[in-house]
Amino acid sequence: MRKLFCYIALFIPAITFAQAPQPFTIKGKIANGTPAGKVYLFYSLGANRVVDSSAISVGAFTISGTVLNPVNAALVYDHKGVGLEKLDNTSADMLNLYLEAGTINVATMDSISAGKITGSQINDDNVKLMAQLSPIITKAKKIQYDAQRATLAQQQSAEYQNFVQGSLKSIQQQQQNILVAYIKSNPKSYLSLLALSSMGGPSADPAPLLALYKSLDPSLQSMEAGLQLKKSLDGLMVTGIGAIAPDFTQPDVDGKPVKLSSFRGKYVLIDFWASWCGPCRQENPNVVRAYNKYKNKNFTILGVSLDRPGAKDAWQAAVKADGLVWTQVSDLKFWDNEAAALYAVRAIPQNYLIDPQGKIVGKNLRGEDLERKLAELFPGS
Repeated sequence: MRKLFCYIALFIPAITFAQAPQPFTIKGKIANGTPAGKVYLFYSLGANRVVDSSAISVGAFTISGTVLNPVNAALVYDHKGVGLEKLDNTSADMLNLYLEAGTINVATMDSISAGKITGSQINDDNVKLMAQLSPIITKAKKIQYDAQRATLAQQQSAEYQNFVQGSLKSIQQQQQNILVAYIKSNPKSYLSLLALSSMGGPSADPAPLLALYKSLDPSLQSMEAGLQLKKSLDGLMVTGIGAIAPDFTQPDVDGKPVKLSSFRGKYVLIDFWASWCGPCRQENPNVVRAYNKYKNKNFTILGVSLDRPGAKDAWQAAVKADGLVWTQVSDLKFWDNEAAALYAVRAIPQNYLIDPQGKIVGKNLRGEDLERKLAELFPGS
C-alpha cells in the first residue's frame, strides 16, 4: 500500500488551496465487475490524504465526498478483493482523474484503467491535453530509462551527462510549449490554472508566467488558487531575470565571512551544490571547464554548498576531488542554508549568473547552456 500511495502522490498537486468544501459523487459501471471486487479512491482534501472505497454491486459502485477545489485523484480496482496491502503500482488497475463538484460518471467493461469519464468538464479538458502530452511523456520515460541503464563510464562522462540533460531539456521545452498553447486557448479552464501552477517551479523565470496568469479569465484569477499562484509568482520576481541579486554572507572553508556584493564589478555564477548531490558532482566538470575558460575574462564563481551540519570534511573533500578552486562558502545547514532560502532553492544543482552591477542575467544554466551564455557575454574567447 505504501508503494501505491507513493505512486498516486505523483499525480496529486503539491499545493492545495483553501475553498469551501463542495460535494462530489462518482458513479461507476464495470460491466464485467466481480462481486468480490472493490474500488478505492485516493485524493487530497486540503493537507489530508483521503482513501475511500466502495464494493461492487451488480457491476456498479458509488463513492461520494467533498473537495476544496478540483484535484487529481486515482481510482484503483481490486478485482479479487485481496486488499490494498497486496496491491502496488505494478499490479494495481488504476485510473487517474480529476475530482470536482457534481456527478462524475466512469464506465468500463472490465479494467478501470480503460474507463471512460463523462459528466466532468475538467476531465474532458484533461483528455484533450493528455493526448498532446502523452507522446512527450513517453519520450521522457525512454530517456530516463536509458540513462538509468548507462554504463559506469557513461555516468561519469560529462559529455554523456550533457547529452541526457540536453535531451530532457528539449522534452521539457516541448511540454512547456504545449502547456502555454493550452493555457492561451483555454483561459476559463481550471486545468489552465493547474497547468500554469506546474510551470512555476523555484527556478522558473516569472515574467512570462505572470503574462500567462494575466491572460486567464478573471474568475480564475480571483479564486483562492489563483491568488496564491499570483503571490508565488510575485515572490519569484525577487530572483527573476533582471532583478538585483539578493545579497548574503556565508563563511568560507576557513570560517572567513564572504559577502556576495564583494564580487561587484565581475560576472559571478552563484553555484548551489553539495558534496552528497550526485547530479551536482556530475555537473561539476562543466562548471570547472567554464571557470578555466573564462576566469581571466572578468568572470568568477561563488560556490554555495548545502552540506549537512557536521559535514565540513565531506564538503572540503568534494571541493578538492572535483577541482573547485574558486571561492566556496556554506553555513552547513543542509536545506536550511540561509542563502539557498533567500533564493528559494528547492533542488540542486541550481545557479544564478550575476552581472558586474549585481543584476541577475541568467539562471539554472547547466552544461552547454552555461557555455552558450558565457560565450555570448565574452565573444571571441
